[in-house]
Amino acid sequence: MRLGSLLITSLFLCVVAVSSFAQLPPVKTDPLAKSSSSAQVCSATEASCAEAAAKILPQVMGPSPMEENLRRLTDEIGGRVTGSPEMAKAVDWAVAAFLFESVEAHTEKYTMAHSWSEGDTRLELLGPLKFPVRLTAEGWSPATPPGGIEANIIYVGSGTPDDFAKAGTSVKGAILLVSSEIGATWKDLFSEYDLPPGIIDRALKGGASAILWMGARERLLLYRHSNSGDGQLDVIPQAVVAREDAMRLARTIEAYPGKVRASFSMPNKIGGPIEQQNVIGEIRGREKPDESVLLGAHLDSWELGTGALDNGCNAALVIEAARAIRATGLVPRRSIRFALFTGEEQGMVGSWQYVAAHRAEMDKIRGVIIFDSGTGRVPGYFLTGRADIRDALQEILKPLSSWGVNNHTVYGDIGTDNWDFVLDGVPTMVANQEEANYLPNYHAASDTLDKVDMRELKINTAIAAVTAWGVADRAEPLGKRLSRAEIEQQLKDTGLDEQMKKQGVWEGWQNGTHGRKP
Repeated sequence: MRLGSLLITSLFLCVVAVSSFAQLPPVKTDPLAKSSSSAQVCSATEASCAEAAAKILPQVMGPSPMEENLRRLTDEIGGRVTGSPEMAKAVDWAVAAFLFESVEAHTEKYTMAHSWSEGDTRLELLGPLKFPVRLTAEGWSPATPPGGIEANIIYVGSGTPDDFAKAGTSVKGAILLVSSEIGATWKDLFSEYDLPPGIIDRALKGGASAILWMGARERLLLYRHSNSGDGQLDVIPQAVVAREDAMRLARTIEAYPGKVRASFSMPNKIGGPIEQQNVIGEIRGREKPDESVLLGAHLDSWELGTGALDNGCNAALVIEAARAIRATGLVPRRSIRFALFTGEEQGMVGSWQYVAAHRAEMDKIRGVIIFDSGTGRVPGYFLTGRADIRDALQEILKPLSSWGVNNHTVYGDIGTDNWDFVLDGVPTMVANQEEANYLPNYHAASDTLDKVDMRELKINTAIAAVTAWGVADRAEPLGKRLSRAEIEQQLKDTGLDEQMKKQGVWEGWQNGTHGRKP
């Protein structure tokens, strides 16, 4: 009735490795579980699942190339804007890292609508007061006209309809300054994307010439977002102003209403359509190789920092999970694909194009696992309305239950590379990570390698690898692919339909640009 001696030895070595490196509770197994040396079924009530976890964990928690891989990506290649030379270097880095670990890897091409890089962005106050204003362009913002824009700066508060009504006709031709709250929670971050579409629409209707967004980070920290989607250019020039400078500017405007004038120049460099690549590694399944589970993260980043937390650490996690699974010698029932998407910061373009290119395979993709929030600890996954997969996922992660990883939620959002898989009916799991130090450094100049907690990254890698293995090796699929009608209900049940409308992406679902066809 006890586990075989080989399994006990493996579990002992796993516990030693975990305890010495991370001071985590040991992996617990069911002592009454049946022994299985071939790992034919991955279920938390089967010895095979515990055996797989016990082999994966020492690989991840012990010495590994992950930290050096991440250093090369961030310190040597640096920030990786999709379409840039650095992005091309990162693609080569990823392919080489997979192949070095004997994991088959290839690239898959798609086309971005535009390439983009920032020029010499400047804002010069012309009076009545003059002081330096530090700012940076919003990603995929159009350039200002040749010679820049000379206009009054109008402060429109938080940009509500009432704020615009108070500003009245002074908005026409003006450069608008919009306030913000400091981003301290995930809710704050979602607001940074939910609010701009309505403000931009009001600015266009009022005839404004440009928008300046007050930074949501303190201490003059600059960062870059994008308020457009699908790799398209935005509709009006926009920049982020360092918070303290923006607050001083707002006070000046209130002291001298209608008199603060500036010259704004933002000669962004914009190119036409450009070919880009996703990187895909794969471990082929032993019984159902045509069915697959996908573990993914995005490889691209913004370039003010070096994209360590967003999302270099999780790109390294995906490669490390592939290495660890390969090193165990175990072969899962289904194939595991390891996806490093590009174009995520421009509206999840790479994953959208992957789904479009593989739509005929969607019935055989059994689950998609995404990591995209730095190195914060993972208490569970966002299931995006898929309560039907929760019990199976809890079974898969039972060997790690003492780590507190089985607190899953049906909540979801539309801000990462699971999204087009959701719209095609595939079960997805997005790591529900604690905030840790992610938000203060999000998209910012401070997003550098020293912010990465390697201990937590290793723990998250173990969770990711065990999840991918478990979904791939289950006797039964994790969950079914939903019909379009079922997806529509899923969006309503989770409130994601309203979030899509706020962010201006609902039309893509309605017109069939994104999502499963009827």
